[in-house]
Amino acid sequence: MPVAVEAPRNSAPLPHKRWTRQECAALERAGVDLARYELIEGELVEKMPKNHRHMLAVLLAASWLRRVFGEFFVVTEATIDLRPQDGTTNQPEPDVIVLTRSFRDFSDRPRPTELRLIIEVASSTLAFDLTTKARLYARSEIAEYWVIDLESSRIVVHRDPQGDAYASVIAYREDEAVNTLATPGAEIRVADLLK
Repeated sequence: MPVAVEAPRNSAPLPHKRWTRQECAALERAGVDLARYELIEGELVEKMPKNHRHMLAVLLAASWLRRVFGEFFVVTEATIDLRPQDGTTNQPEPDVIVLTRSFRDFSDRPRPTELRLIIEVASSTLAFDLTTKARLYARSEIAEYWVIDLESSRIVVHRDPQGDAYASVIAYREDEAVNTLATPGAEIRVADLLK
């Protein structure tokens, strides 16, 4: 006669591999294509395919920021460094970054002190961008981090990093204007970054 079996209530998660940047570089040298992945907190996180709305938001943000900061200070989809404690198991690739000096002056990934602004464009990755990535960027003392939330037509602006969080997190609606800390006089309507 069959006997019913209950699943354990407090089962442990399956063990998994925590990756480092060195290990990922070795995989790539061995021919493994990691272009679709981002190393975050030791996990290889698959990047979401970029649909038309995502690409448009990236292009609009980068175009506006190049007018404000200059074309050699704004880079899309570039890998950045984080604080040393997080650097070995993280290699984020934000959608847009604004540098403190021309990208022609860099021979390696920019460090946190060389970043004025980071932007992530989100739809299905919104929770991840607002939590995990926000913690990483705050811990590295990146002064300003924006999440362009495509689903809610808003921009969530993070400022004033304090430990592993931002002390100021404000959402700007589509009919509002926003500016960067570095250029308080240069505003843009949120709607202009969404369509």
